[in-house]
Amino acid sequence: MIEPAVIVIGQAVAALLVAPFIVGLIRKVKARLQCRQGAGVLQPYCDLLKLFRKDVVVSTHTSWIFTATPYILFASTLTASLLVPIFLSKVPINFAGDVIAVVYLLALGTFFLILAGLDAGSAFGGMGSSREAIVASLTEPAMILSIFAVGLTAGSTNLSTIVHKTALLQDIVTDPPPHLMAFVALFLVTLAETGRVPVDNPATHLELTMIHEAMVLEYSGRYLALIEWASALKLLLFLTLLSNVFAPWGIATEAEPAWMALGVVIWLVKVSGLALVIGVIESMFAKLRLFRVTDLLGVAFILSLLAVVFFYILRV
Repeated sequence: MIEPAVIVIGQAVAALLVAPFIVGLIRKVKARLQCRQGAGVLQPYCDLLKLFRKDVVVSTHTSWIFTATPYILFASTLTASLLVPIFLSKVPINFAGDVIAVVYLLALGTFFLILAGLDAGSAFGGMGSSREAIVASLTEPAMILSIFAVGLTAGSTNLSTIVHKTALLQDIVTDPPPHLMAFVALFLVTLAETGRVPVDNPATHLELTMIHEAMVLEYSGRYLALIEWASALKLLLFLTLLSNVFAPWGIATEAEPAWMALGVVIWLVKVSGLALVIGVIESMFAKLRLFRVTDLLGVAFILSLLAVVFFYILRV
């Protein structure tokens, strides 16, 4: 058996190291589908290293919120990732919270990022913050309900309990209608929360299309590096939720080194597969107009709500 502290540290290190790779993989897939060579999958690591080496430029009009936000965003996202089972179904700190705690930890970082966008006083920051507030208010209910749809079958809202029971009792995920709808809803939430096409485009700085990028335009140096790293970590967290909550096959149910090593390999395969899907989607679809984003997120909420309703209907 491995000590719980070692597992927590290992999970944190694995999440931090794999997150930039997922971003690089999506960029590589998009480049190849667009008949371009593109940068290597390890380019995000070089970008982070370059940003950490650069000096920080801070406007004289900003307050402590601007300088504290990168650290709060990074810390809250990393803490949320420690509550999500990655390669072991029973994470050591699962007692600290359930899916609601994960949602509010992510919301904490988003809240401060919105404040930071307003704090600089730029028109771009205010525009991006207002748009991000709209998106966040629509995605959080859909995310909670989609996890609840699976949590009802496991009898708990604790992510470790859900994944552990699902991994041990494979039959509790054989309700195709509710679980498929919940999966699609959470996938749409993933695209919105991580600023991917068709909700946002992380590769552009155009005024009419920016949401996330508009809020971080004033950042530079290590502050921008922490924000970009937290953004990649958030993407990995959502892909882990999709792969391990709805398909936890291969995840270790015991803290044995061999099983955990196998769990890491299978986890990498699953999240890489989802990253490939996102890369294909971003190459096939254009960004939606802003007022159409609410329609897309409304569909995600309805699907997650129907997943919960169908659970009770199928149990009657």
